Amino acid sequence: MKTPNTGVAGSCARAAAVSALALSLAALLSHPTLAQDPTGAAVLIPTISLEQALARASAVDPALPGLDARTRAGDAAVRQADVRPNPTLGLMIENLPTLGGGDILGRTETTLSYEQRIERGGDRPARVDLARGESALVQAEAAIRRLDRLEQVQRAWAEALGAQADLEIARERLALAERFQSEVQRRVDMARDPLFAGARAEAELAQAQIDYDQAEIQARLARATLGRFWTGTSDFSLNSADFEDTSAARDVAGEASGIDLAVLAAQRDVAQARGRVEQARATPDATVSVGVRHFWEGQDLGLVVGGSIPLGRYDRNEAAIDRARFDGLAAQADMVALREEREREIARLQVLLASRAMEARRITSETLPQADRAVVLVREGFARGGFTYNDVISAQNALLTTKARHVAVLKQFHLDRARLDRLTGAHAGLLGLETRP
Repeated sequence: MKTPNTGVAGSCARAAAVSALALSLAALLSHPTLAQDPTGAAVLIPTISLEQALARASAVDPALPGLDARTRAGDAAVRQADVRPNPTLGLMIENLPTLGGGDILGRTETTLSYEQRIERGGDRPARVDLARGESALVQAEAAIRRLDRLEQVQRAWAEALGAQADLEIARERLALAERFQSEVQRRVDMARDPLFAGARAEAELAQAQIDYDQAEIQARLARATLGRFWTGTSDFSLNSADFEDTSAARDVAGEASGIDLAVLAAQRDVAQARGRVEQARATPDATVSVGVRHFWEGQDLGLVVGGSIPLGRYDRNEAAIDRARFDGLAAQADMVALREEREREIARLQVLLASRAMEARRITSETLPQADRAVVLVREGFARGGFTYNDVISAQNALLTTKARHVAVLKQFHLDRARLDRLTGAHAGLLGLETRP
């Protein structure tokens, strides 16, 4: 598209174009549709679909190293929980003489003992179950974060398609403004229209150029934002037919994804495992010891055997057991509430998708043809002198407004679809995740 080069409006348009170019270069978002190989030959940039974008993003998820580390940490926690208490080696010296009391070793007794704490009540299996439950909770939370990232990718894909469609509208508006400015200028030169009509047409053209430059920046920015989910560049293109596709509205939405419920299920399991740990702690552990006592006077040896066990008189760990039990009940109740909330939201989104798809189809088949026909009729009448400048501008604005509404409806359709896919776990297969808890 050319920039007008006459009048004050033309200067403003040129300034806007230069500003737009500077912004795009400063943001490093200026990626052409055609790339160049090392020999300088033009190479077509591949067009990616939603599935390809999701696959690219899932393959280079930066959270994967952290997930692997957390998995290893969970395995280490399970191994540590399965370890028995360490024994204790003790040495006791008794009957040491006082100062000036005579022979130091004469009446001294030395006892060397080996002491072992014996866990009663199933402490070790309970600790292992708790460690495994905590590891499963970490895995479930990581799965949710990965699904949330795919939703962000899908939303960025929809934003990029919407920005591309807005750019096409801005391009059409600029073309209409250029054509109309030429016609008005011709009529002004022939003294058929006053001078202010030419100035107004030139102002409209300048504003259309500004809008086009801004739409181009937004389209590049949206495409670069999408590309940063895998490569950091936008060396790809998007198919506008994917934006027009509303066939997903005919698909019956699945149930709420079990991945979201898996976190609450893991929290419930952790609470139950913690309850078993607290119950095991309520059973006192016994300590047994065996040793050898040496009597320095007479050089005799004796066997010493002992043991101890705490009395459960005050602390029976009842409050800790109750707390773990109620935490488990709370997690179970949260699961029921979350499932109902998700099912309600899925049903709402299903209706919204159908409604937006129907609106988009009706705009395409009913409103747009009429608005386009009105522009043609008004322009023909204006050329014959039957309509005013305002009539032409109104008809063109009505057409562009209708197209903008069509783009807005389609964009919101794809954003709602992204949310619906997230709630149902539609893309969990890309991550190798199960959708049921």
